Amino acid sequence: MNQKIQSALISVFYKDGLDSLAKTLHQLGVTIYSTGGTQQFIEALGIPCIGVESITHYPSILGGRVKTLHPKVFGGILGRRELEQDLAEMNQYEIPAIDLVIVDLYPFEETVASTSEEKLIIEKIDIGGPSMIRAAAKNHAHVTVLASKDDYAVLENILQQQQGETTLVQRRSFAAKAFKVVMDYDIAISDYFNTQTTVLRYGENPHQQAKFTGNPDELFEQLHGKELSYNNLVDVDAALQLIGEFGDEQQAVFAIIKHTNVCGIASRASLPEAWHDALAGDPESAFGGILVCNQTVDEQTAQAISEIFFEVLLAPDYTAEAMTILQQKKNRILLKTKAHTQAGASVMRRSLLNGTISQDQDQGNYSEWKEVGGRETTATEKENLIFANLVCKHLKSNAIAIVKDKQLIGKGCGQTSRVDALRQALEKARQFNAELKGSVLASDAFFPFDDCVSMAHAAGIEAFIQPGGSIRDKDSIAYCEANQLAMVFTGQRHFRH
Repeated sequence: MNQKIQSALISVFYKDGLDSLAKTLHQLGVTIYSTGGTQQFIEALGIPCIGVESITHYPSILGGRVKTLHPKVFGGILGRRELEQDLAEMNQYEIPAIDLVIVDLYPFEETVASTSEEKLIIEKIDIGGPSMIRAAAKNHAHVTVLASKDDYAVLENILQQQQGETTLVQRRSFAAKAFKVVMDYDIAISDYFNTQTTVLRYGENPHQQAKFTGNPDELFEQLHGKELSYNNLVDVDAALQLIGEFGDEQQAVFAIIKHTNVCGIASRASLPEAWHDALAGDPESAFGGILVCNQTVDEQTAQAISEIFFEVLLAPDYTAEAMTILQQKKNRILLKTKAHTQAGASVMRRSLLNGTISQDQDQGNYSEWKEVGGRETTATEKENLIFANLVCKHLKSNAIAIVKDKQLIGKGCGQTSRVDALRQALEKARQFNAELKGSVLASDAFFPFDDCVSMAHAAGIEAFIQPGGSIRDKDSIAYCEANQLAMVFTGQRHFRH
């Protein structure tokens, strides 16, 4: 059923984009009700506007906290136009029908991101806005609701094409969006009140102040040791992200993290073996690192790892004998992980340029398995390439990971050149006497030339995995074809800054 819009209530925090829609409403003869700054904005456009106070006969009170919370406002929004009793009561109490509600919400999340002053944050919890949005969305059989400026142009186009009317399908669509806006807003407020904030000793460096806001207790329990520092938290996050990749791994996996990069990792039949081979990949970098594994730490493993200095150990559990050994160092941090899942929310956020950017988490390993080399990968090569690609995903770009028998034997990371990353990886492998022949190589991005492939081949590597998708792929493919090397394209890049 089409509904003619004859009256609108407009009360918004952000005014950008509102002028064109307000002018269209005025041209269509719509009566506009508004509040405070929005009323002033509309009137400045030369458009007549009726203050909500003239309906309620109450001024905005309590510093603006109460403006629209009144039966004459909500009665006009919620009144059912098909019910005689509702219409009679609206007439009796002089409640004007409101056909369109345009309301956005106070910028709560933006305020939380910009200040830690709770008084300012609390004042940005909108009360009337969500209430009016929900009321209008509930009564979408008769009322159109806009809860986002992103829909201003959409509604304006509808009204121009349909002579000021909206269809039930359109109103229901706007209502669905409105309920989502309110839900997300309420979740943000709930997260704020249910998320703990801890002041840290200092930040990345001693002269920097720092705090952590979140619920790490959902991910792990601290059993022993000093308070986690800023750098500890960053590395623990990297460790949980990494070990989460191996949630389905049947064998024991042990990894060593240093400055968020993997410096050692191995998968073996037992945890002591996994630790031994993870350490063997780079025993020099392991000093002072963060350790993480996917199985219960037993006495034998505890004895072995206690031979080096490390900051933090994360494991799903510890035997009593292992705890006795590990607790001998009073500052050593022991964390019991609650689930082998990747840490963090589904969205990653980062502050920069006086703002924030966000993106989805980098999920998965590869989106396709495309054999493009001079031969097919063997079963052993494929198993190691899958392992290497996951490891490479957790190295800073440009990144190269060299793996043999599901053990990281060489890695290059954080280099400005992919060739330099490969040189670093080969040097690391040779430094600790790793046998490169029979190993495989993973790259976090494509090879634009055949230089990396030829250099790795000269060292004894004969199987490669990379995202592919470059116009220069033909060079590395041609080299692999000429030399009977295996090359796999994954279709999924894993850059990491």
